[in-house]
Amino acid sequence: MDQSGILNHRIFYHPLLRRMIKSWKDGTSLLLISKYALDCVQYNASYSDVTWENCSLRKWLNGTFMNTAFSAEERAIIPIVTVSADKNPEYNTSPGNSTQDQIFLLSIPEVNKYFTSETERQCKPTGYAETQGNVKSSNGNCWWWLRSPGNNSGVAAAVNIEGTILAHGTFVSNHFCTVRPALWINPIS
Repeated sequence: MDQSGILNHRIFYHPLLRRMIKSWKDGTSLLLISKYALDCVQYNASYSDVTWENCSLRKWLNGTFMNTAFSAEERAIIPIVTVSADKNPEYNTSPGNSTQDQIFLLSIPEVNKYFTSETERQCKPTGYAETQGNVKSSNGNCWWWLRSPGNNSGVAAAVNIEGTILAHGTFVSNHFCTVRPALWINPIS
């Protein structure tokens, strides 16, 4: 196997990202969503009116997390993409502006597109996420953040332990929601 094949194998089977969801556009890019909730991080470091565009979780994902989880070689095949500011389909809360990110959270419309049932949306935390404050349920599942706003700008949408999308949201400063990153990759041919 040549170097590009080895790198493709490492990204496709990266221990953090084992669930390939969809091919994109011309078949050259793939969306990857972590199978497990990887960490327990607040959507925003303090309770305030915030959108995905300016929340502390977005900065953490594209900074600390990105640089810790992936090698420089792996980061090179994770493109910067436009992440849409999707409106919450149940509330008229402003989603802010679209962003340019390498790593992001799914929006409510994307979760509905890629996970068609509550069972598919159920997620287990990693052991590390549990040590960071995640409250695991009796069925082993956890809550995970979405980037969509909730019913006001002090809350963000999430998926609960049953796999139900909570469009009304939970406080952005909550400590118990976990992070399930998503990213596009451009595999090396």
